[in-house]
Amino acid sequence: MREGGFHGFSFREIAADVGIKSASVHHHFPTKEDLAAAAARAYADRHMAALGDPDDPERAPADLIPLYVDLFRRALVEDRRMCLCGVLATEASALPPGVNAEARAFFERNLAWLESVVARAAPGARPRDIEAQALRIAAMLEGAMLVAHSLGDIDAFETAVLELSETLSLGSAKME
Repeated sequence: MREGGFHGFSFREIAADVGIKSASVHHHFPTKEDLAAAAARAYADRHMAALGDPDDPERAPADLIPLYVDLFRRALVEDRRMCLCGVLATEASALPPGVNAEARAFFERNLAWLESVVARAAPGARPRDIEAQALRIAAMLEGAMLVAHSLGDIDAFETAVLELSETLSLGSAKME
């Protein structure tokens, strides 16, 4: 799914990759929608677990944004793949409702996490500015990942991330 999206995989391919019969996959996931929704939910859960609590007083907000960026970088560099829910989001209008809901939930959870981090970094910032900053971060990283993957050029991601680092205004007057 991270390579071809919802329509780019089959039960047979999954079964072959895992080393079981297709019927066994169907036993656990009666439909392709069930399988894709479960995969998106598990992906989101792992992603959020890797991020941890955005309100943990032991971790400074300035340390959390690089952690967030690094999850995207590792997907590109180590896995050589896109963000699963980013891939699914590109197909949102053609996804079954359950899969679409899980992809959407991934982004909602990410934005909530980022909003908590930004709010901690910029106490007193207006809620709409916090929301906008969180959205900019998520959009820039998903977009940078998409472009870098499309070009087959990790450096394109790194260039965009450098730009993100330079334009982030956590705690600065730009958060007014």
